[in-house]
Amino acid sequence: MLHDRVLVRMPREEGERRSSGGILIPATAQVAKRLIWAEVLALGNHVRAVEVGDRVLFSPEDRHEVEIAGDDFLLLRERDIHAVAAERIESNTGLYL
Repeated sequence: MLHDRVLVRMPREEGERRSSGGILIPATAQVAKRLIWAEVLALGNHVRAVEVGDRVLFSPEDRHEVEIAGDDFLLLRERDIHAVAAERIESNTGLYL
């Protein structure tokens, strides 16, 4: 990894999900502007606020898909990350904003 790049893996699609009101949302439904959580796998040498194993929140529009050894990953810039969830950060929230 180079510079400010972060390699992440998104969790597998879970298919259908339910809203807080109990409405079933099919897997084919598109949600505009929804941010995504992913796990950090590798970091560039200039990344400061994130560590391997953290979960990061980012916009799906700010990503680049890459295939490594047959698996799909996402490549982000550190500046495109909106939040970091890690146990080492602030025991009350688990988020670094």
